[in-house]
Amino acid sequence: MSIVLTYYFRTRDLEDCLPKWSYELTNLKIPSLHMPFQKVQPEKLSAAVVRQIEKLILRGILRPGERLPAERELSERLGVSRPSLRDALADLQERGLLATRAGSGVFVADVLGSAFSPALIQLFASDDEAVFDYLTFRRDLEGLAAERAARFGSDADLAVIDEIFRKMVAAGDPAHSDHAAELDAQFHSAILEASHNVVLLHMMRSMFDLLRKGVFYNRRIMFGQHTTFEALLDQHRAINAALQARDPAAARAAVEIHLDYVKQALEEQNRADRNAEIAAQRLEHERNRVG
Repeated sequence: MSIVLTYYFRTRDLEDCLPKWSYELTNLKIPSLHMPFQKVQPEKLSAAVVRQIEKLILRGILRPGERLPAERELSERLGVSRPSLRDALADLQERGLLATRAGSGVFVADVLGSAFSPALIQLFASDDEAVFDYLTFRRDLEGLAAERAARFGSDADLAVIDEIFRKMVAAGDPAHSDHAAELDAQFHSAILEASHNVVLLHMMRSMFDLLRKGVFYNRRIMFGQHTTFEALLDQHRAINAALQARDPAAARAAVEIHLDYVKQALEEQNRADRNAEIAAQRLEHERNRVG
């Protein structure tokens, strides 16, 4: 901006000049010095460490219960001093994202918690219909996750899913192996991770935790009584094949077929349990009959 002030060379009275000067000075548009800028403060190394670990937890890369590397190794990996690392870990522990176990190290805290109160979980466990609502919920959201995984998953995401499937094949029947049953859960979790939606991921992980605890049904009993290993394996093979082919519609359909099969198997299990109970009552009654 240029400022031009008029200077009078004519011999005039000073009072005649003052009004002109005053008018031009008061109408100048000078930029305000009160702009919304602040001095940039150098970031502490510990803050950068906190942000990195936060993202790893949010994205599901670091899982609840997972142990962090030892302090020396972790500081070397991050390229920070051990005091800076300690400050970062202390901050994360104070906020409930990490937990220390005496003599064992630092672990990712159980940040999932539960989507439901303990009282409601007990109601779920005692209600026969809740399990079918749970499976319907899973069918809808896991179908969406599979569709997204086929569309948005990276090559590395799909490689993880394929590797878990190969381990499932080698592990054998989940009715006879806790490891095989756990691989089944890992397969479905890997699909959720490949969907790249952190809200969907953490919500469904919380639901899977209830499944692992047997709130809705005992997977090993269900696998053993009313399903076959070959049928389940074929269903997982179809899901994996659709994902590897990056076919969103086929991936969603394969997940829905699988969970419909699980739902049918549970219905047959419930029916068999009721029939067995009735048969046991008849047998007891027959044995106690007189004459």
